[in-house]
Amino acid sequence: MTPLLEEVLEVARALIRFDTSNAPEAVLGRPPGNETGPAAYLHEYLSGFGVDCELVARDPSRANLVARIPGTGDAPSLAFVGHLDVVPADPRDWTHPPFAAVVDEGGWLWGRGAIDMKNEVAARAVAMAELARAGFRPRGDLWLIAVADEEDGTADVGMRWLLEARPDIRPDLAINEGGGERLPLADGRVVQTISVGEKGTYPVRVVAVGEAGHASTPDVGANAVPLLGELLGRVGRGMPIPQESPHVDAMLEVLLGPVTDRASALHDAAALHPVLAHTIPALGGTTMAPTILAGSGKRNVMPARASVELDCRILPGTTPGDVERAVRARLGTDLRYELEWPEPLIAGSASSPATALMDAISRVLVASGDDAQLLPMLCTGFTDSVYLREAGTPTAYGFSPFRSTPAEVLTAGFHNADERVHVDDLLLSVEFHVALARELLG
Repeated sequence: MTPLLEEVLEVARALIRFDTSNAPEAVLGRPPGNETGPAAYLHEYLSGFGVDCELVARDPSRANLVARIPGTGDAPSLAFVGHLDVVPADPRDWTHPPFAAVVDEGGWLWGRGAIDMKNEVAARAVAMAELARAGFRPRGDLWLIAVADEEDGTADVGMRWLLEARPDIRPDLAINEGGGERLPLADGRVVQTISVGEKGTYPVRVVAVGEAGHASTPDVGANAVPLLGELLGRVGRGMPIPQESPHVDAMLEVLLGPVTDRASALHDAAALHPVLAHTIPALGGTTMAPTILAGSGKRNVMPARASVELDCRILPGTTPGDVERAVRARLGTDLRYELEWPEPLIAGSASSPATALMDAISRVLVASGDDAQLLPMLCTGFTDSVYLREAGTPTAYGFSPFRSTPAEVLTAGFHNADERVHVDDLLLSVEFHVALARELLG
């Protein structure tokens, strides 16, 4: 094991051992997050190599780390980005304790955050340390921003708040989570995903409207629960009807060439790899997965109203009116229902795939012997890159290369039990980020 691999493995294991589970206190039984622990650890680690570091906190227990190697101003600034919180983990479902950071004989690092995303935070921190001790003086500022509260966000102590509180933190370019899976396609090509954007959210509550009645006489009144069942049947799994999107079309063109029939292209692209079979159909348009049900408050009362909440995930550029029309088109007009909007729309966003950063990433990969073609994609979920773009960072991608961790292991690890990463990919990520910083800022 090389010294650099030993170093990044040590940092990654230290970060995983901080239990930074982030969910409502009622779920955890304790205050969420506690990200100050790993933030302070990284502060001490990087400060030891002369990197300018500070902890910026709205809540003292939930600090964000901001580290910087100042540049001369002759190039755009670059930020390595990550989050320090994780989703909860039930130890009963795990092969190894989720916060023990076990490394097995095969070279796998197990633990909550091994994929999402303390592995990448560790690699980016070690890359910054490696550059600092080598005396690297960048032409543009090099930042490391490791934030709290990405997995929940309701406390508003993470990236959104940080960028509002600190208008001086405005990198021109950013590398965050969301890509790097290596996919051997059915046609013999190999692609490597890079996230150029994220879908947004606009949840809707569908309320079936009937008439209350006594449950002992089911034919008296109009029980809203069976009405809701009919509406749910029309929603189904909530998969989208394909809609126009330049970001999705750019992905499809890499996989298939120019798009003439969007529905057929989505089908054909999804068949190229098992991972794409799940992600590409969900990128076709507005998904509306049914998640939360509500009916009567008493067993012997047939309710006049019963509801389901649809977790609608929307493409960049989708408006509230677009979502309402899509939901109503799915539900039809022959049953009584009302629509409620429990939360405001959070817009999806994306960066152009045709940038100097994309070109630099490609050059670094080629120089390392990686012949996979970059595949620009949207994330079906959410990342803090949305807040970076809103605050003025035009180019924010999600990428960290993986060669030893198969795509199936990566995708299965997100928010699941037995999350793990191969240690060789920790070193690969360090080397990639060092080379990228030198390529852009050297």
